[in-house]
Amino acid sequence: MKIVSTEEMRRIETAADAGGLSFEQMMENAGRAVAEAIDEWIGAENSHVVVLVGPGNNGGDGLVVARHLLEMGATVDLYVWKRKTKGDENWTLAQDRHIPVTLMADDAELQKLRELLAETDVVVDALLGTGVTRPIGGDLKRLLAEARGMIDRRRQPVDEALVAPAEGFSQTNPPIVVALDVPSGLNSDTGALDPQALPADVTVTLAAAKRGHVLFPGAGAVGKLVVGDIGIPVDLYADIALEMATPAQIASLLPARPAGAHKGTFGKALVVAGSVNYTGAAYLAAGSATRVGTGLVTLAPPQAIYPIVAARLVEATYLLLPHDMGVLAPGAVKVLLEKVEDYDALLLGPGFGQEKPTEEFLSQLLGGGQKAARHRRLGFAREEATEEREAALEGIKLPPLVVDADGLNLLAKLEDWWRQLPPETILTPHPGEMARLVSCETQEVQGDRIGCATEMAVKWGHVVVLKGAHTVVAGPDGRIVVLPFANPAMATAGSGDVLAGAIVGMRAQGLPSFEAALVGAYLHGLAGELARDSLGDAGVVAGDLMGMLPLTIRRLRES
Repeated sequence: MKIVSTEEMRRIETAADAGGLSFEQMMENAGRAVAEAIDEWIGAENSHVVVLVGPGNNGGDGLVVARHLLEMGATVDLYVWKRKTKGDENWTLAQDRHIPVTLMADDAELQKLRELLAETDVVVDALLGTGVTRPIGGDLKRLLAEARGMIDRRRQPVDEALVAPAEGFSQTNPPIVVALDVPSGLNSDTGALDPQALPADVTVTLAAAKRGHVLFPGAGAVGKLVVGDIGIPVDLYADIALEMATPAQIASLLPARPAGAHKGTFGKALVVAGSVNYTGAAYLAAGSATRVGTGLVTLAPPQAIYPIVAARLVEATYLLLPHDMGVLAPGAVKVLLEKVEDYDALLLGPGFGQEKPTEEFLSQLLGGGQKAARHRRLGFAREEATEEREAALEGIKLPPLVVDADGLNLLAKLEDWWRQLPPETILTPHPGEMARLVSCETQEVQGDRIGCATEMAVKWGHVVVLKGAHTVVAGPDGRIVVLPFANPAMATAGSGDVLAGAIVGMRAQGLPSFEAALVGAYLHGLAGELARDSLGDAGVVAGDLMGMLPLTIRRLRES
């Protein structure tokens, strides 16, 4: 599923027209696709639909939608802001079917608009399309303000006559707002949102998703995004790099689970995580790696937190590491390097903290083990290493690597840190961590999430998973995929640890770096959707996400 700019969409439509798919046929296909989406998601038969019609192609699409919904059994009204009807074939077809029309010019007090919105089941926003960027004012501002007010009033909770006080309010069924291509007032390239915009419950975009659908604040007004096929040949999108992940795509990448498998078939992951202040991070990261199907997960925490974590996570094996007052110490490098080649993937960072001993540990580990500490550290007695043994450790290469959380914050303190990592390391920063890695302000990252992730992945030679609503996965080869999830239920401590564990588990099972990052991030996002469906959007905790991971895999395999 491609994500395009307004100019790219115009170019593709022009090429399709030149290839024999006329603009008129594309409009007919578009209107049918939107009507079919409404029928699928809401049900057209016996529904009352009000189509808000504007000028240009978006309004034309709306007229086609009205005609097809009528044929599906809906009662349809047209409320027209402004439109030149002379020579408009779709207007004529709507008139031939006697679809009632109200012109805003004849409804000075907007009384008819209020009457229509007071009884409708569905409102279709076909006022402004993707090419409009100017501020909303005048009559359109009045229309949208009245529409928002009416819809908001209908959505207010109400007391039923016999409501039980302990059960609170019972809400009336609100009208569903369906935006055609984009909610009017959303900039389809930048995600900027006009204050007068009418937020949608469902946006049916045509042919391809638009950048503004996944960029905030506009993405917050999109609701559920549905992409309608209007018949454009797939090959016309060939040069569009930006994609949105789909269930079918992710299902095709899931590692096979042959009947004759054993635990070695599904890889071994080593998770180096945790500190005395962040024991949960170690548990969540390692536990999530087990939950995505990894054959064996070894958790390597500071020895001091072992009793706490092991009491909760019995499925993992353990490699206990030297610590300094509960945080990883440089002496852990030697212990780790003696075992690390036994593993298919390595995760560093969740719950590390940023204390100086851990900073030294990470620096020495990425340097191959040289300068490994030869003295005792609190909580772990060590024998003096021989020079020969130290030399052998220096030649050890780290397995495929995932770096998360404080591992990223510590990396940012190292000069040219990206040159010290194995090729195509997977980095999983949130916007603040990304800003530290890039040496910029967080708002700069958020202002161009797609561009920032793409540029840095290529510069660093690593896979970047820029977390947040509509997580971005960018590869060093220029591939870039946006995830379809924007879910407040996932805004909870430990969610990122679950993500890191899912990704390292996929990497251990043999997926290449980009695919492991993409699949792990998608499973994490889908787990959030399932948790929200089950528990609501407040009160979901990271452990709930971890528990949902096996269900996400099953759902994708069965879809």
